[in-house]
Parts: sequence; structure tokens; C-alpha cells
Amino acid sequence: MNDLPPLLLARDRVLHGLTAKDLVRRAASGALVRIRHGVYVDGPAWRELMPWEQYRLRVQAAGETLHSPTVFARHSAASVWKIPTMGVRHPVQALTLKNDGGRSRAGVRRYFADPSGLAVVRREGLLVTDRIRTVLDLAAFTPFTEVAVPLDHVLKPDRTGGLRALTLDDLTAGVGSNYTGAAQTRILTALSFATPLSGSAGESYSRSLMHVGGFEPPVLQQAVYDSDGLVGYADFSWKQAKVLGEFDVVAKYVKPEFLMGRTASQAVVDEKGRENRIRAAGFKVVRWDWADLMEPGKLERMLAAGGVPRRRARSADFEARNAP
Repeated sequence: MNDLPPLLLARDRVLHGLTAKDLVRRAASGALVRIRHGVYVDGPAWRELMPWEQYRLRVQAAGETLHSPTVFARHSAASVWKIPTMGVRHPVQALTLKNDGGRSRAGVRRYFADPSGLAVVRREGLLVTDRIRTVLDLAAFTPFTEVAVPLDHVLKPDRTGGLRALTLDDLTAGVGSNYTGAAQTRILTALSFATPLSGSAGESYSRSLMHVGGFEPPVLQQAVYDSDGLVGYADFSWKQAKVLGEFDVVAKYVKPEFLMGRTASQAVVDEKGRENRIRAAGFKVVRWDWADLMEPGKLERMLAAGGVPRRRARSADFEARNAP
């Protein structure tokens, strides 16, 4: 995540030599954007931000304007921890320690949490649930297809943030008595699916859609060889069907850590050469990107057309085990 532009608080306008009318005029012209009552940000800078970066600023704006101590949770806590999640229109989310069904006010949606089982830390000036509670809450209260993204992420070290990888034991122990039986079932189902082998949020979400779509589970990060040696590692592999799946991210064609001194054009040429070698080795390659994932049913159609096998029905498994 890039450095975010600073917030301009209406209460501090005098420090910037501005009047209330100045704020109104600048917001009307687009020079400023009001992201919360009493909170503004530079307009051009705001429009350059990715949706998840805008959301992180909304969380910060809430933290600057709420009068009582507030513990941010779920997607809001994840944004502070820089844990990727799915979706871009989440409300700012926080906890209430009063068991009155939760409440929403001042643009913040609140959920009840028993304080006896709550671990809270201060991060980037905000109070947030710890990483374990944050991802378990997401596993308990968000759709299954979205949960692998944050869970897979925390199972790997976050070297940018200097955070160790969590383990499945860490996460399982964190469930405790903090959730209802139904929520525990959702969490444990999600944990049984999570893996540190996923290479990106897009790969995690893809894998979830594959699972819900009824496809056989792929092997992740499969080494592919031809007569000249190692070709590379496929994001997804169905070896018996001779099909490989590749999730395309723009980053590998533009970010220095992926380019490794190459130009973007050379990266495209290299990727094409790699795919030609893979196809020559007898594999069919199915490629998709974020736009494909965002269109309901499209990945399922692409995989089916590419020959990715569906999971065998339980009755077929039984027959196979008991065949003479």
C-alpha cells in the first residue's frame, strides 16, 4: 500500500489558514474531497488511490472524529493490518461491548464482542482487534468464497509489516468460546481450506470459486518441466487432466520486484515464451484475471471449457473403493 495522503480536519482549519467557507468552496471545486463529516482529503490524491486505500482513509477518518475509544474490527481492522479482503464497499466496522444487538451510528457499524475474550492492540494510532481475532471474525461473518483471501495471507510472513506467519494452531486456539456453534462451524470449515501456498489474493479467491464450483482441488505452485529443464511454477495444476491454471496480475508486468531489471515489454515476451514451453510439454493453459473473477460464473465457464475435472460424487468414490 502506498503512503496515504494526510487528512484535513475541519476543526484544524485555522492551522492551515482556512475558513469554513474555504473548505466548502474547495470541496465544491474538487480540490478537496469530504470523506466524513468534518474530514477532508486532497481531491487529486484521493482520486489516485485504489478502493482499498480509500477505505483505509475512511477508517482513519472515523478514528479522528469519534469521541469515545473505539475498537475497529473485521474489514476495518484488516485494512489497518494490511490484510487483503474482498469487496470495496464495506462500512467502517467497530465493536461494542454492550450486548444490545449492536448498533450503528456516526457512519460506523458496530458488533457486540464479549470483552473477556477480546484481544485489542494499538496499531497506526488506532485500536484494532489483533490479527487472530480479525481474520476469525471475517471467517465467521463473511461468505466462504471471500474468507480464503485473508486467511491465506496471515499464514505467510508479512515481511513488509515485520509480522510472523500465523499457524492453523494459532487460529484454531483463537476460536475458544468467542463464537456461537454455527460461527465455529463456518470458521473451522474455512480454516480447513486455508493454505500458505497461495501466491496472491487473486489466487486465493480463484481457489475458493473453484471449490464452490465443484472442481477437483488443484495442486498449487506446481513445478513444470520440459526437455530443457524447469519451465516454472504453475499457480494451479490438474496433472491427470494435463491442465494448468494461471491467475494474471498486472503487477508482474509493472512492479520492479517482479520485473527484476526487465522492461514491461520483455516481461510480456518472457511470459509468452514460458507459456509456449508449457504448451509444448503437453499442457493446456487456462488464464484469467481480476476482471474474469468479478464476472459471476465466468471462471467456472473458463475452467469447464479448459477441461478442468469436477469432483467425483461420493457414490462414485464408494464404487471405486468397492469395485471387484
